[in-house]
Amino acid sequence: MPFRSSVLRVSTNPLSNFSLLLSSFLLAILGSFLASAADPLYIAAASDLAPLQSELAQTIGKETGITVRFSFGGSGILAQQIENGGPFDLYLSANESFVKNLEAKGKLLGGTVSVYAYGRLGLWSKNGRIHSLQELTSKSVTHLALPNPAHAPYGVAAREMLRKLGLWQTLEPRVVYGENVQQALQFAESGNADACVTAWSLVRDKGAILLPASDHPPIRQAGAVVAASGHRAAATRVLAVLRGPAGRALLARYGFSTP
Repeated sequence: MPFRSSVLRVSTNPLSNFSLLLSSFLLAILGSFLASAADPLYIAAASDLAPLQSELAQTIGKETGITVRFSFGGSGILAQQIENGGPFDLYLSANESFVKNLEAKGKLLGGTVSVYAYGRLGLWSKNGRIHSLQELTSKSVTHLALPNPAHAPYGVAAREMLRKLGLWQTLEPRVVYGENVQQALQFAESGNADACVTAWSLVRDKGAILLPASDHPPIRQAGAVVAASGHRAAATRVLAVLRGPAGRALLARYGFSTP
């Protein structure tokens, strides 16, 4: 049998070769874009947003096609993590001052800071027997759970409310602090506290008492894009969704006021 060599034939047509190179280049760019689009966006979010996690992720996905992953915690603790290089793309704080402080330090992208909601406080007791803040002064109430004011804006608002109403001096010795609004609620749910004052979004469907916003400083919740993020454009789009019609409607359903 005669030997037949196999020869790779390359077109001598310059236009054909250019088309081949262009197609390869576009495919490489498209592959890179799709890989980037598939990367989840990591959000450092205040604990009062935890009840919204599933619906918020679905809303963001529907509006943008972006997949998000949440890390919940006290706003102050999350701010420390971002300052120390935590791998987040977007910061959603329950306190505007934390956000502005990080922006001033160059940790958040300038010009992206925006208020997305106003938080509300709720009073909750496990057996539902406490119906007002004044009832907390009863001798039968030995422990009151609050979010830690050092880390949680809701703790600051709760403390100032109790001071304004003249109840703080009596109640301060009975206060036990949770690191965030969720832990304060857990203390009351477990019976380690007789009641808690925490984020309304966590207790709105548990028979809690909504406390007047006029009795405490506004809980201005703000967000911003993390400066070190490799997904700035995507993070900006997600923040826009939160402040847009779909995001505002979702926040309102969970008891937040919106700008």
